[in-house]
Amino acid sequence: MLPTPILPVTILPVAAPWADLAGLAVFAASGALAAAKRGQTAVTLAFFALITGVGGGTVRDLLIGAPVFWVHDARAAAVCLAVAMLIWTTPERWWKDEALDWFDAVGLTAYAVYGAAKAMRYGIPPVPAAVMGVVAACVGGIIRDVLAGEPSILMRPELYVTAAALSSATYVVLVLIGVPTAWAAVIAASAGFVLRAAAIRFHLALPAYRGRR
Repeated sequence: MLPTPILPVTILPVAAPWADLAGLAVFAASGALAAAKRGQTAVTLAFFALITGVGGGTVRDLLIGAPVFWVHDARAAAVCLAVAMLIWTTPERWWKDEALDWFDAVGLTAYAVYGAAKAMRYGIPPVPAAVMGVVAACVGGIIRDVLAGEPSILMRPELYVTAAALSSATYVVLVLIGVPTAWAAVIAASAGFVLRAAAIRFHLALPAYRGRR
């Protein structure tokens, strides 16, 4: 028997499923592009798209005791595979790194909010719920980087994980103080997106560890 949510469904904003699929598509695109830039086959593009798209959500669902979303919702895998085929069949000049960064910023913050909301729905306490938002938003990218042989996003000083953390934590706090979930989701995702956009535009980064002086 599949586990059932503990908290009311209203913990999730009404548009959450669409935000989930939008984030999934963006992350799938980043995975497929990582393979495309290395001259890989269509099968490899599809694999990278799928593992990047569903990786974070899979880990989140396993940790909170929820059914793994893409196993029970055919749309998720279909979106990842469709994105991979789209990239496979279009010229490379159509896919600019800077443009993908902006789309990724939208997906990152939307997925962070959705991850935190789903964790709360399954009765996860506030702090771990916020962490689950970060896990959902970032783990797929980490898997992609490891498979592609690139430095992980965790090993870069740029404000990426921080933006996801801001979105998920803001959503949790707003819901706890009674803000309607739809407004909480919009505010939280916007806050994270603004931070990520500023990092992209102005190359903002956290200070690196310098050791004892």
